[in-house]
Amino acid sequence: MKKVKALSDEVVRIVAVMLMAVVAVGMYAFPFDKYSLDRDDLPEPAREFLTTYFPKAKVSMIKVDKHLLKKTDYDVKLVNGTKIEFNNKGNWTSVDCKKREVPEGIIIKPIRNYVAKKYSGRKIVSIVKKATAFEVGLDDGVRLMFDRLGIFKKVGSD
Repeated sequence: MKKVKALSDEVVRIVAVMLMAVVAVGMYAFPFDKYSLDRDDLPEPAREFLTTYFPKAKVSMIKVDKHLLKKTDYDVKLVNGTKIEFNNKGNWTSVDCKKREVPEGIIIKPIRNYVAKKYSGRKIVSIVKKATAFEVGLDDGVRLMFDRLGIFKKVGSD
C-alpha cells in the first residue's frame, strides 16, 4: 500500500512539473497580436493593394494577427469603416466596405457582369476570397457564391 501511495505521489509531482513547464513554455510560445497604424507593418502586396484601391483612405488600425499553428495574417480597418483582411503573403482575403461599394478592380469581371445583369442597381459591398470560391455581399443583404472563375453557384442572404 505504501508503494502505491509513493507511486501516486510521484505521478502527481511529475504531472505538476509537466504542467508548470507547459504553462511556462506557453507564455512565450503563444504569439501575440500587434496593433499599429504604420502601413510598413504590412507585406508589400498589401501596401500596394491599399495604395491602388484605397489611395485616399486613412488607416485607423492594423492588426498583425500571429498564430501558433497558422501563419500570420493582417486585419486592416480604415477610418471610413472598411475592413480588409490579408494573408501572410499580403494577398487580400476579404474586403468589407459596409455600405460603400467595393472598388471595381478588386472584383473579377465575370462576377461584376453577373451582378450588373441579374441585380441591376445593387452594389457589391463585400467580397471574400476562399480557396475555391468567392462570396459576394450586396447592399440589400443578398449573398452570392461564385467559383474561382466567377461562375455563379448559389444565392443566400444575411
